[in-house]
Parts: sequence; structure tokens; C-alpha cells
Amino acid sequence: MALRRIFKEGEEVLRRQCRPVAKFDARLHQLLDDMADTMYEADGVGLAAPQVGMLRRAMVIDVGEGLVEFINPEITQKSEETVCDQEGCLSSPGEYGMVTRPARVVCAYQDRFGAPHETEAEGLFARAICHECDHLDGRLFKDIAERMLTPEELEG
Repeated sequence: MALRRIFKEGEEVLRRQCRPVAKFDARLHQLLDDMADTMYEADGVGLAAPQVGMLRRAMVIDVGEGLVEFINPEITQKSEETVCDQEGCLSSPGEYGMVTRPARVVCAYQDRFGAPHETEAEGLFARAICHECDHLDGRLFKDIAERMLTPEELEG
């Protein structure tokens, strides 16, 4: 188990565009393993490579249905129906905002060995895919939040 430091809002790496992954090798596998360990240790549901300082298009998500590793993800379809819900981020600890995302998405991606996959997601899984894909393009949830929640709202 190797934990990596989670970069926080304000650090430049979080605002950079990530490069596609071209090599599906032991270094990528170690990065994915470390990202999963780091995400679980931090009690998150998703983590993108720039959050651990790597400018690669890789992310891991587990919304309670098992770990999914996404390499070079691309959202190919978004539903017209949207959902506004509370969202937070491991790079902005303790802060939450109301963010509107598609209710359903289709995401094409590769696994750790380079094999192509496609997944249809809805609910929290769709939200997590959108959130982590934003990280790969240098965007944070606070950039699109309709409003941030106050400490009083979070307590209630």
C-alpha cells in the first residue's frame, strides 16, 4: 500500500491539461494502485492523476460497486436530463457546493492494459465520472458550482 500526497486547491498541477497515457506498463499500474490506496485512505469515491501530481489522463472511481480504473476517458454521451446535487473534492477538503451534472453519461476509456471499454453510468457514478474528467482538463467542481454550501447548511 503506497499512499500519495493529494494536491490541494491553489496548487498549479490541478489547473493543467493532462496528457493521454501512451504506455500501459508497470509504472502506470503502480500509479493506479497508489491512486486507489490513496482514495480509499482519504475516504473518497474518486481520484484523478493530477490530484497526486501526475499530468496523465487516468482516474479511479469506486462509488460502492467496486473499483473502476479509467485511462484516457472520454465522455461520449450526456443526457439532457440533469441533476443538481452536493459535491465535494479531496483537493478542497471540507468544502461542498451544489453542482449540476448530467443524470446519465456514456464514457469510453481504456483499462490498465490498454483494452477499450465503454460504460453507461447514472447517479453518483455519472457524477463521479464527470467530476474526475474535469480534473483531467484542469477544472475543479468549484468552477461550476452554482453555490457553495455554508457551514450551517453542512451541519443541518
